[in-house]
Amino acid sequence: MVYKKQLNDAQRLVLYFVIYSFLGWVLETIFALFVLGRFVKRGFLYGPVCPIYGFGAILIILVLKKFKGKKFKEFLISMLIFSVFEYAVSWIFEMVFHLRWWDYSNDIGNINGRISIAYSVAWGIIGITFNEKIHPIIENKLDKAKNKISYEIQKIIVIILPISMLADFILSSIKYLGWCLVCFLGWSQKTSLQNCNISKERGKKNEWKNVWNYKK
Repeated sequence: MVYKKQLNDAQRLVLYFVIYSFLGWVLETIFALFVLGRFVKRGFLYGPVCPIYGFGAILIILVLKKFKGKKFKEFLISMLIFSVFEYAVSWIFEMVFHLRWWDYSNDIGNINGRISIAYSVAWGIIGITFNEKIHPIIENKLDKAKNKISYEIQKIIVIILPISMLADFILSSIKYLGWCLVCFLGWSQKTSLQNCNISKERGKKNEWKNVWNYKK
């Protein structure tokens, strides 16, 4: 049975956001496993999602769709969008949670350790690949899947998934803000709040080694 009534564009974007947030988490987890040789819980949230990838994917979908086939423009725009976005997210997390999820200070051409030339170029290449190859495949697979699911169920999925991610974000924020408060109250005489490192793996006070710059 094929259902003709489908989600509107805004609802489809919400679904894409969730899908690419999950795929981003998978990518980060595999990369960390390759670098460290063991499983590392990646991302800020409790669940298996990295919203930064979801937001990045939505930006690419909205901005690059009219540049499809123009690879040089796709590259430049992707590099610019992701670099600005990455810098902004890094700054916000450090200001609010006193955490640095990544640090490119040892890389050539970095800006405050938040972005670097190498990663900006990589983001440009990823943007082209995503716009030309990855998203069309995901879009096609999703359309086929949705044709077999009723509109009512699709709406429920689109509502429940982002709400669960929002709840996860609130709980995760409370956890990390709580550790910042503990650091400030318990160790303010010995160390500054900025140097009170928070473990992403165990949720307790110790230094978390950044996966991207980790060396055995």
